[in-house]
Amino acid sequence: MRKIILILMTAAIVVAGVIWLLPLWWDQPLCTIAPNVAFVVGPRPAQFWQRLDDKRILCELCPHYCVIPKGRRGRCRVRENREGVLYTLVYGKPVAIGIGPIEKAPFHHFHPGHRRQTVATVGCNLRCRHCQNWFISQREFEEVRYHLRSPQEIIAGVKRAGLNSVSFTYTEPTVFFEYMYDIAKLAQEQGMKTTIVTNGFISPEPLRALLKHIDAVRVDLKGFTEEFYRKIVGGSLAPVLRTLKIIQEEGVWLEIINLIIPTLNDCPDEIRAMCKWILENLGPDVPLHLNRFFPAFKMTHLLPTPVETLEMAHRIAREVGLNFVTIGNLPGHRYDSTFCPTCGERLIHRVGMSILANNIEEGRCRFCGREIPGVWE
Repeated sequence: MRKIILILMTAAIVVAGVIWLLPLWWDQPLCTIAPNVAFVVGPRPAQFWQRLDDKRILCELCPHYCVIPKGRRGRCRVRENREGVLYTLVYGKPVAIGIGPIEKAPFHHFHPGHRRQTVATVGCNLRCRHCQNWFISQREFEEVRYHLRSPQEIIAGVKRAGLNSVSFTYTEPTVFFEYMYDIAKLAQEQGMKTTIVTNGFISPEPLRALLKHIDAVRVDLKGFTEEFYRKIVGGSLAPVLRTLKIIQEEGVWLEIINLIIPTLNDCPDEIRAMCKWILENLGPDVPLHLNRFFPAFKMTHLLPTPVETLEMAHRIAREVGLNFVTIGNLPGHRYDSTFCPTCGERLIHRVGMSILANNIEEGRCRFCGREIPGVWE
């Protein structure tokens, strides 16, 4: 009897040891998604790259087009060359999972008032000196704690929370493209809404592939000069303008945000040029959010944007001919709300991320009947 017990105990220890060591042998943790089913998360081959000589890799996901030597990573810090194969390090490893109103994105013309599940991994392909989320966007992958969540688990969590919407946000979704794509595809297959909050710095091919499974995109148009993008953002303006055009070409709902930073992108001529470009290339009905800057990251020496500057920018945008312009990060301001461009009545009364009244009925102004572009309930 003692021998049988010893054999059983030994077998149990061996089995437990094998289960514990499997993730180490594969260098990928296991994430359970259903009874008796395991889903491998972590480093896996990435998309959109080509092999060069000496096992170097050209990453084609974003306009940096990083040439990555063996054993090194791209500018985003989460795509690594392993023996001549590009891997994504963050698949199934979100650092932020939350629930919040769609107005936080912000989206103003996309199912106002609904709550969304938010997902983000570590990493970003830009280096904004004023980044609000720098502690997850500008850190190394190894420096930030993460969860283990397969795409199936993310969708299951959305359902458990009683939600019907998934949003990729907080850092830059482009850098976790493969993870985002799989979640978005699965979400749409189950009738859920999908949205992206992005800097727009992505190459055309992956962008078009992704947009097939996305319902709405909010792009951060950070400034309107190449100098601003080069010095303050660590990128380039032209690819972002191209992204805006592609989103509209693909028929995906688009909204634009411009964070107005004192002394850096608050020149009236620059704001006017930006608004004219939007009008001429995207039309008058793309919502434009003019947001107030607050000191953050490497720009704590600047003061918040004066209210007068935001009101000046709003006035310019309306003079140029943009129909739906709001002021953000200033709760309670009159232009935090959306107004009908025909009759002037308040369509959506907002205070910050709260909606006090919605006067859009079946996509039209309740007061004058004007059609209001957007994606409504």
